[in-house]
Amino acid sequence: MKFALIMGASGDIGKKIAQELAEKGWSLYLHYHSNIKSAEEQLQEYQEHYPKQDFYALSLDMTQEEGIPLFLKSIFQLDAVIFASGFTTYQLLTEVSTVDMDHMWAVHVKTPIVLLQHLQSKLAHSRNGRIIFISSIYGETGSAMEVLYSTTKGAQLAFVKAYSKEIASLGITVNAISPGAIATKMNQDFTSTEVKELENDIPLGRLGSVSEISFWVMQLVDKRSAYMTGQSIVISGGWLK
Repeated sequence: MKFALIMGASGDIGKKIAQELAEKGWSLYLHYHSNIKSAEEQLQEYQEHYPKQDFYALSLDMTQEEGIPLFLKSIFQLDAVIFASGFTTYQLLTEVSTVDMDHMWAVHVKTPIVLLQHLQSKLAHSRNGRIIFISSIYGETGSAMEVLYSTTKGAQLAFVKAYSKEIASLGITVNAISPGAIATKMNQDFTSTEVKELENDIPLGRLGSVSEISFWVMQLVDKRSAYMTGQSIVISGGWLK
């Protein structure tokens, strides 16, 4: 039986990834921070539908490093880690507080790296270990009003390129999926006019769906993806590329 840790499993994209992995027979560690309701509902659903698999809900505030050791004690066998946690703020760089900078860095870069320092040996034991970052098109191109978010997403992509070389001999692949505009709660503050303007800028003329992101996660955890590492797959409907 394979085990995957999904960081940010309570969010829209993380939840969809969890659903599809559970359907494929994976056992799951479901990370959440504030949205315990989503984690508990998923836990109940998966335990009812897939009684031969194991499911655990694990809490961690990714901005608080002191919580990491206890979090790690709950993780045993591991074959894949998917980093789907993330948040953004919409403001000029001159308006960004140092607290926001620290939190953005911790959630997108520092905590994932610290976790991987400790989880690498478990992934190596699998011999088909998979590390997948749900990054962003802004990590590729950058965005005004989201400079810090773009910076940390770009750092994720740099990490993927470097770390994939370091652990290739362990049978672990490291890749990123870089979504464009996806219909999630992250965009819920957009007005209908703003959404329409955005759709007009996207060659395919619409926002993407969470299933169009989870689809590529399923490809990357497949055994036949073993020769692909250090890459970023851009899923943006042709937007910004």
